[in-house]
Amino acid sequence: MTTPIKFYQTGTYTVGNRLLAPEQRSVQASPTRSNALDSGHRACQGCGEALGARYAVDAAMRAANGQLIAANATGCLEVFSTPYPETSWKLPWIHSLFGNAAAVGTGIAAALRAKGRTDVRVVAQGGDGGTTDIGFGCLSGMFERNDDVLYICYDNQAYMNTGVQRSSATPPAARTATTMALGDEPGAPQGQGKNLPRIALAHEIPFVATATVADLHDLEDKVTRAMAIRGARYLHVLVPCPLGWGSASHDTIRLARLARETGLFPVFEGAHGEVTAVTKIRHRLPVQEYLLPQKRYAHLFGHPGRPDLVAMIQAEADRNIRRYGLLEEGVAS
Repeated sequence: MTTPIKFYQTGTYTVGNRLLAPEQRSVQASPTRSNALDSGHRACQGCGEALGARYAVDAAMRAANGQLIAANATGCLEVFSTPYPETSWKLPWIHSLFGNAAAVGTGIAAALRAKGRTDVRVVAQGGDGGTTDIGFGCLSGMFERNDDVLYICYDNQAYMNTGVQRSSATPPAARTATTMALGDEPGAPQGQGKNLPRIALAHEIPFVATATVADLHDLEDKVTRAMAIRGARYLHVLVPCPLGWGSASHDTIRLARLARETGLFPVFEGAHGEVTAVTKIRHRLPVQEYLLPQKRYAHLFGHPGRPDLVAMIQAEADRNIRRYGLLEEGVAS
């Protein structure tokens, strides 16, 4: 796990790199960083996916000594980074179809193994649509075969690239273009969706973890340790989307932190079917703190609002807290 860092600015969660020892600084603080996802891409202002991918891939590049190949599913990350004939990627990068990034990554890893190239590593990446929906079968196959690929899912909880349609990672009651705020159960259907980190854990692969763009040191650390392992590895990163969530572009980090601090997005790590570590909640907050800044949940508030659905979402957060033991000692339950 990452070394705990003391925050020197009272009342905030920030600390300048100049106050940290070199070993505690992020990859991005180093002049030798690879800048694998370079400037010039066309991501929206405040895009959590662009931030998450930059940190994750640069950390993987450092861990692989620059010997890294990426397979990228169709989706926001692919579209905003590679508008033909341009690219923002500074590493060998392959665009796969929407649903076969895991299979393409597996093929690359197999070719490298056949050539005896143990020095070159493989990362496959995609959004929640290309991971939890369209690419689910290929990903499960990669897990079952224990192929030597790190798969990173950047989860913005809908098909943002094609118009904000619901995916199987869309949370209950959230408004999307295909689950409007209408009827008795407005927004996404209740009790539906897939919990990919838990499904990955059930495959008993060597490494499973979740992370958010609110803690980039944790994200980098998990990528680094995943790259030190051979076999199938899965990292699920929460990346808020201002466009699809109806949130302010400057709230991306805040919302990712609130998702963790409310218990709606548990940050944990596991191996071979067992949870091995969790990130504890430092300041437990009610789910309203997370829901209110997002227009996709606006129908739950106001008059008359839907306090019953807010209570249902709170119950889900409470279950996550119990299931993973997320509360720090002394934090009110």
